[in-house]
Amino acid sequence: MAEHHWVSTTIDSELPPFAVQAGHDSDGSPIFVGRAYHNGDMLVAKIVPNKGQAYVAWGGEEVNKHDIEVLTGHNYHWVPDANGAVPAGAVACGQTSLGETLYVGRGYHADSLTPGKIHPSQGCLYIGFGGEEVTLTNYEVLVRNY
Repeated sequence: MAEHHWVSTTIDSELPPFAVQAGHDSDGSPIFVGRAYHNGDMLVAKIVPNKGQAYVAWGGEEVNKHDIEVLTGHNYHWVPDANGAVPAGAVACGQTSLGETLYVGRGYHADSLTPGKIHPSQGCLYIGFGGEEVTLTNYEVLVRNY
């Protein structure tokens, strides 16, 4: 099974070719899948190029990040799931400082379709929105066809 291709960049740079789109912000701006380190965790990041912003959800907050990695490639799709579960082929973004694997998910909130981290042991998807970390139990999981 091939590895996923994460491209290191900054939010000030143009997105690399074939960046994987995750959804849209409440104003319709496209959001892309990224990841970033925060407090020892590698977390899913929502990248909003039109706003020059990237965020991770952590500790009840939406945290702004500058140095990020962007997921690029083809053959990705989204599969419905819930309550911390992920299907076979789910895309891992990294792990917590305690070693738990986190997965790329997305969910609907306040007219947005926003990516975030699926935290299996906590039974949910966490997304950053409006400065806060929002908990969703129904979500979609990013998977890849090889």
